[in-house]
Amino acid sequence: MQTVQYLAHIHNELNSAADVISDAEAEALISTILHARRIYVAGAGRSGLMVRSFAMRLMHLGLEAYVVGETMTPGLARGDLLLIATGSGETRSLIPMVQKANSFQASVAAVTISPQSTIGKLADITVTMPGSPKEQRGNQTIQPMGSLFEQTLLLFFDAIVLRIMEIKSIDSQAMLSRHANLE
Repeated sequence: MQTVQYLAHIHNELNSAADVISDAEAEALISTILHARRIYVAGAGRSGLMVRSFAMRLMHLGLEAYVVGETMTPGLARGDLLLIATGSGETRSLIPMVQKANSFQASVAAVTISPQSTIGKLADITVTMPGSPKEQRGNQTIQPMGSLFEQTLLLFFDAIVLRIMEIKSIDSQAMLSRHANLE
């Protein structure tokens, strides 16, 4: 295949991804986000990059959002939400975060391929995503490692942003007013 053919194939995979994601799970996540005092996000590797971009958009929406591990991130407490993005649900660095959040009686949401994983079982809310964990290739994708999951994460999080904009009657101009302006 040529590069543009691969792009078309990836596009088709992403189009099919929406059929796999539950609206009920997505709406439960949105409700939890909107009722949380503060939202904390964590993920490793490319999943971490996608969830970090989501934290930025949550801030643009006027929500109090933080990335776990950053120097300016305050302590997690009851009433907060820890949102974990993990394909396998077994990422060793993320499991202790979830356990600690549970000990603080914070809510935990996992966006994952594997809702029956360690993190999925520890979470209050799970959103099941398409794709294959990085260590195996499934029949859902021709892409290597967790690419389909990571791409779907970015688009799913952008869809959540649009849904929150609708619920809260926020337009792009209001979000732009919270965008970095020091450049």
